[in-house]
Amino acid sequence: MPDGSIDGEKIGTSEGANLKSPEVHPRGPSRHGLANQGLRAIALVIYFFGTLICLHLGQFIGAPLYFYNQEWYYAYMAMTKQHFELLVMTLTQWWSPTVIRVSGDASVHGQLMQTPDGRLICDFPERMILIANHQIYTDWLYLWWTAYTNVVPTHGHVYIILKESLKWVPILGPGMQFFSFIFLSRKWAADQPRFQHRLHQLKQRRTHSDIPFSGGPGNLDPMWLLIFPEGTNLSARTRKRSAEWSEKSGTRDLKHQLLPRSTGLRFCLEEMDDSIDYLYDCTIAYEGVEHGQFAQDIFTLRSIYLQGRPPKSVNLHWRRWKVADLPVSDEKAFNDWILERFREKDELIDRYLETGRFPADEDRVDKSGANGYLVDGLVHTREPYVETQVRPASRCELLQIYAPVAGFLYAVAIIWNIWRSIADMLFFWR
Repeated sequence: MPDGSIDGEKIGTSEGANLKSPEVHPRGPSRHGLANQGLRAIALVIYFFGTLICLHLGQFIGAPLYFYNQEWYYAYMAMTKQHFELLVMTLTQWWSPTVIRVSGDASVHGQLMQTPDGRLICDFPERMILIANHQIYTDWLYLWWTAYTNVVPTHGHVYIILKESLKWVPILGPGMQFFSFIFLSRKWAADQPRFQHRLHQLKQRRTHSDIPFSGGPGNLDPMWLLIFPEGTNLSARTRKRSAEWSEKSGTRDLKHQLLPRSTGLRFCLEEMDDSIDYLYDCTIAYEGVEHGQFAQDIFTLRSIYLQGRPPKSVNLHWRRWKVADLPVSDEKAFNDWILERFREKDELIDRYLETGRFPADEDRVDKSGANGYLVDGLVHTREPYVETQVRPASRCELLQIYAPVAGFLYAVAIIWNIWRSIADMLFFWR
């Protein structure tokens, strides 16, 4: 376990290779004293939970649609999922702003762009399976934000595979059930039928043409299915368990990640078959986390949101493969394939720790610049990285979150006034 204390400005490292003595937090002393932290906490709780409750009420308002038309129901819940992403996006923008540095290899050439005002634009598919290494609990936040930046925004159609215990977290748990997230108990015999049912739902083609937030008649809905093959985030405890499994199985261990599990990912690829064309991979690294350290011990929720010490930068490196080229039908071959991809991710993180950047070249990312050329409103130049921040395209987008509840209350007020008018008229004529 780490020694030292985050709150006392010092952090420790894990047991294992390259141990270092406790050192100062990579972002330096806390930017906010205890009193200011308390005020920030109060403001954060009011904003986050107040807005979350409003969003959750909106979900309950739309829940009866399930018994009227399920396509309308899922479209409505996709809208509320967009609203939740706007909530966490503004939460990050206001309480923990940080640089997001995006790069990719040749497989995603031309798919990473930047608007003249600095926002990231991705030209990724509307449907794909996405894997990533799991460093810290906020990993999903940046991956979900990437769906928001897509040319065709897919943040209303992100599906995350989670452990079943999260289903019962107050407010968040029921909200995620409305989002159709996939909860697994990690007991494959019990999980497989439920998992299969949910995946089959994600392959249903739509029959109505007038439903927003859907794929349209005869088409599949957008879908970004997010899987963390490590099964959990990296920590001293999980690192030890991975090392023990490495020794038991005779598999060479990884340095910066946990050994991946292939069963769930392979099952998803088999079930999705020809409904997706690509498997995307994102390697995540947080600036300030050195070899042998764990991001969760350094960038705690208190450090990120209250003390003003988020990572100096969050680095995302993208790759992709054609599903048709993967050895999905062969269990052993696929297990070897995913393990080799995670060894490559280890090498990418090695490169990042050495240079402070993931490898990328000028032909792989299109970025705005003074000497660029204009294509579809985007200024393009050949540069290796997009540097941006998590933020919505417009400040007014946030108001969308409150629209369902506001509209419902307005409708109730109108009905109530009409009823009172009718009652007054009946009383008058009596």
